Amino acid sequence: MSDDGRFERATSRFTDRITEDGRDGWPVEAGRYRLVVSRACPWASRSLVVRRLLGLEDALSLAVADPVQDERSWRFTLDPDGRDPVLGIRFLSEAYEAREPGHPGGVSVPAVVDVPTGGLVTNDYQRITLDLETEWTRLHRPGAPDLYPERLRDEIDERMDGVYRDVNNGVYEAGFATSQEAYEEAYGRLFARLDQVSEHLAARRYLVGDTITEADVRLFTTLVRFDAVYHGHFKCNRNKLTEDRVLWAYARDLFQTPGFGDTVDFDHIKRHYYVVHRHINPTRIVPRGPDLRGWRTPHHREELGGRPFGDGTPPSPPRQDEVVVPL
Repeated sequence: MSDDGRFERATSRFTDRITEDGRDGWPVEAGRYRLVVSRACPWASRSLVVRRLLGLEDALSLAVADPVQDERSWRFTLDPDGRDPVLGIRFLSEAYEAREPGHPGGVSVPAVVDVPTGGLVTNDYQRITLDLETEWTRLHRPGAPDLYPERLRDEIDERMDGVYRDVNNGVYEAGFATSQEAYEEAYGRLFARLDQVSEHLAARRYLVGDTITEADVRLFTTLVRFDAVYHGHFKCNRNKLTEDRVLWAYARDLFQTPGFGDTVDFDHIKRHYYVVHRHINPTRIVPRGPDLRGWRTPHHREELGGRPFGDGTPPSPPRQDEVVVPL
């Protein structure tokens, strides 16, 4: 936090990249790495969606942490004996320690861990999905969509920058603010950007071009949490997502697209935010609402045209061991 009550997000400490040529010492290799996520975390959820869309499940294994972490970091209490069955560790902090003994910083997800050494490779949430899209192409499934097409990258980057600053991170700046001024500034930027995005999407199905891109993935992971968490818990309460006709239809369109909604676990989302953030919710009571059935209602966004996967195809259904309890 800054002296004037503004939330300041820490930068990723470990920014090595896994690339086709292995220039950082980490070559793309099927089965070598393990992606550690929490289904509660919007930054980690980006990697879940991209991994599904690209069909990387067999190449990049998945570890899902308990949504409620403790002072020792994200924990693997969802697994038998409380240990990740591949890495053999109880806490993600052990992978950070293996990478940097005495690591002084925070422990965040998503994280990619080198299975042979048990050490962290990267926790660079801004870069992980881009590299999955551009460096892991040899391992993509047949029919995988191009989520970061080269001809549109400047526009995608511009869209993502604004959405990150004012929406993805903006909800946290509002929710974690410790001064009225800081809260109101973040609140204002958040809804100004959402209004802009809503106007942009009123006549087009996706943020950039006529197919799903990385920009849509990044916006979706905040929108899907908006009414369940950010509206009340983070005081982002000018209006609910369901009260914005365009954004609500856009979010439902993506949710109902294979690879998006089938990665979302609202139970994990709600338990994490309402239980872990004791300074905001000291009673740790998890609300029963909102009613989630609306996520499956018709959205009619297909009337705007567009091709969700471009020249590609939808991903196969989730692996049996990765199925989320449906709404």
